[in-house]
Amino acid sequence: MMNLDTLFAGLPQDAGTTDSAELALHARDAAPFGEAGRPVALVRPETAAQVQHVMRFASEHRVPVVPQGARTGLAGGANAVDGCILLSLAGMNRILEIDPASRLARCEPGVITADLARAVAEHGMSYPPDPASWETCTIGGNISTGAGGICCVKYGVTADYVLGLTLVLADGTLTRIGRRTVKGVAGFDLVRLVTGSEGTLAVIVEATLALRPAMPPALALLAQFGSPAAAGEAVAAIVRSGHTPSAMELLDRVTTEAITALGHPLLAAGAGATLIVSTEDGDLPELAKHCETAGASSVRVAADAGETRQILDARRLVLPALQAQAARTPGRPAAYIEDVAVPRAQLAAFIEQIGDLADSHDVYVATIGHAGDGNLHPAVVFDAADPAAVARAEQCYDAIMAAGLALGGTITGEHGVGTLKRGWLARELDPPALALHRGIKQLFDPSGILNPGKVIE
Repeated sequence: MMNLDTLFAGLPQDAGTTDSAELALHARDAAPFGEAGRPVALVRPETAAQVQHVMRFASEHRVPVVPQGARTGLAGGANAVDGCILLSLAGMNRILEIDPASRLARCEPGVITADLARAVAEHGMSYPPDPASWETCTIGGNISTGAGGICCVKYGVTADYVLGLTLVLADGTLTRIGRRTVKGVAGFDLVRLVTGSEGTLAVIVEATLALRPAMPPALALLAQFGSPAAAGEAVAAIVRSGHTPSAMELLDRVTTEAITALGHPLLAAGAGATLIVSTEDGDLPELAKHCETAGASSVRVAADAGETRQILDARRLVLPALQAQAARTPGRPAAYIEDVAVPRAQLAAFIEQIGDLADSHDVYVATIGHAGDGNLHPAVVFDAADPAAVARAEQCYDAIMAAGLALGGTITGEHGVGTLKRGWLARELDPPALALHRGIKQLFDPSGILNPGKVIE
């Protein structure tokens, strides 16, 4: 018989609860689709030793454990399962070390990404990964999902910055993997294996992260095109010519119209696509020329930091624009932000296909994307109170993923698999690769208690 008093006794006062309202509040991440079970408890440890206590208790009683950060994920990876303990790591939020000489930082998993970036900036360093939710998402969540960001086309994704991890395994064992050194090939690369594993292999209790020198100021341009194909040609030309902008963000016609409706002064109505490019390398005139050669109807090049902010504001207005669209949607508006990546050469074709799929399913879809690496985020807005609208949205979502795979892409570029894409993983991976995944899961978690039902069926 499981006695939760034994669990709570090893934690600080008020660090554990069975309150139904509190459990319901923490039962889901930000994904609108996907099931969420009924947890039996929520715990908020403050130290690695307390996490060990939780996992020992769970291992002894064969209780599932769902690790959570800020629950900003979009794949259902932090959703509760029936009978689970929700393990919130948000309170483990200390920055433990910033070492500019070694260009690294150590921190606990609950540190907010933007807080770490600001802290290292005070030492003349930068931590480049910048997911859209970086003001609220946590380092542990970023590592668990393999998060990306707007500037990853030049500076890389979260996985490129994880040097070492301290983990609590399913049975409560504490272990450290990785390194502090610039180089290191001792043993298998377990850090890369755990990064992106969505809490299914171990619980992250500390991270050692690489830093870079402070990034120089960037300037930006905004170009509008008659079609996604023309914008895609501009992207291809920029990449072919050897340039590596810090960001290349593509907005389709629907997204452009939604932002134009909010009154952004640089966007003209009727454009088929908008491309926003920022660079720190002084090559903005050359990038603008590539846009003009590709047939841009207009190109606005920033002369200073103020104009750059105005251009980048167009990208930041995507969420408010979608919220405005949702407000116009009858019933109970909901939105799902998809995450599919294709080879860069297929970017324009994929955007065109998404538009066709939205029309054929009678669904509002606004597509934005990191054009520099082929990672698109089609946002589906629908009435969650209308079963027919929900069905159309889900069918459109499935069709978009199928189209991405058919173009040689992947079902997720940075959001993760979670529960939403679990069934699609078998379509992307062949049977031997799936068998390897299942074997690794069995090795790390023989009792199957860590985030069960996520990623792998």
